[in-house]
Amino acid sequence: MLGERIHELRLGCGWNQVDLAKRLNVAKQTVSNWENDNIQPSIEMLIKISKIFCVSTDYLLGIDDIPRLDVSGLDTETVAHLSVLINDFRKKG
Repeated sequence: MLGERIHELRLGCGWNQVDLAKRLNVAKQTVSNWENDNIQPSIEMLIKISKIFCVSTDYLLGIDDIPRLDVSGLDTETVAHLSVLINDFRKKG
């Protein structure tokens, strides 16, 4: 589940494995191993991954099936704009 979620989120950002590896300061092979469920990231790395993708660790681990966006630090107007965009995407889906 974790490997699949990392893979889906990475592709959703338009990143290849090298791009994600650079952002996390790990080797490309490490990302590949995570995505293929050969190895699991450390707890510290899991937290970094969740922050990069703005999702909860529960989502990454498959405990929660709803990805939640972290909008902390954004002003109210920006959050309102994001809400409008999200609703527009839902209508198109």
